Amino acid sequence: MSEELHIDGSEGEGGGQILRTSFALAAHLGRTLRVSKIRAGRPKPGLRRQHLTCVRAIAQLCGGSLRGDDIDSSELFFEPGAVAAGEYHFSVGTAGSACLVFQTVLWPLLFANGDSRVVFEGGTHNPFAPPFDFIERAFLPIVKRMGADVSVHLERPGFMPAGGGRFVAEIAGGCTLSPIDLCETKPIVSRRATALVANLPGTIAIRELREIRNLLQWKNEECLPRVTQDDGGPGNVLLLEVAREDVSEVASVIGIRSLPAEDVAAIGAAAINKYLGGDVPVSECLADQLVIPFALAGGGSYRTSAPSEHTTTNIDVVKRFCDVEITQAEHAAATTLSFSRE
Repeated sequence: MSEELHIDGSEGEGGGQILRTSFALAAHLGRTLRVSKIRAGRPKPGLRRQHLTCVRAIAQLCGGSLRGDDIDSSELFFEPGAVAAGEYHFSVGTAGSACLVFQTVLWPLLFANGDSRVVFEGGTHNPFAPPFDFIERAFLPIVKRMGADVSVHLERPGFMPAGGGRFVAEIAGGCTLSPIDLCETKPIVSRRATALVANLPGTIAIRELREIRNLLQWKNEECLPRVTQDDGGPGNVLLLEVAREDVSEVASVIGIRSLPAEDVAAIGAAAINKYLGGDVPVSECLADQLVIPFALAGGGSYRTSAPSEHTTTNIDVVKRFCDVEITQAEHAAATTLSFSRE
């Protein structure tokens, strides 16, 4: 048994990301782990369904020993075994984010000996998690540039409260991640607004996109409605993508019953304008998601806006596992995060 590493789940931002990062890296690096005070400051502290799916998925990948994995549990003990590539199927069982489960199991499977095919079920477009489209078009292209071979395919979207989403990931094992630099704000090469409407009137998409054209002056051919009638529950998401030569941003707004389509568009337009006004290549959300791969690569740097508490907490957790120095250099309203082996 490796020396036990204790993580206080109430530190920093105090959310589920502490748990997901800790379990992913513990499995990959073979570290025995204890996490206490899980989500202690949240209105509903302890483990929720999507957190349970994440930790049980990690234990399943490596045949590890897991104790404390119950709803509302505030402490977990995990002793990993060897990660095994293969065929897996993970279902949140609610509308909780399946994308966060993907981002948890991705890292140990990338370095496993063999290829994996993983089916994920649950929410694919959630208010407080990266949507599938962000994973596919903003996050994974960067990880692929670093050397990973990963592809994802959405079979059906899943929204709160029904869930029912499903996507498949193909992950090639034996990966070696290489450092890259994303510090220069390069020209925009394309823009795209997609209004996805599932099992609801298609006029919602038309109204959202009409308002986007008014607010952002985007062209008709850059604004695409997507209306589906499938087995999942009803839902709506507006996705705004700005692609540069080397990095993309995908802003998303989940439509809800009490929010008119025009207001959904206004929130999305404000998010994109904030990103563009910051004159940085890496958005705040993407900056958070890139901490793990850059740390595992042992090098590289990227320029972003001032890091959120979510990001700084993630950095603190990653440094507990990885022998990597992570420095922050502030200049004007931007911050450069640099990674190097200690």
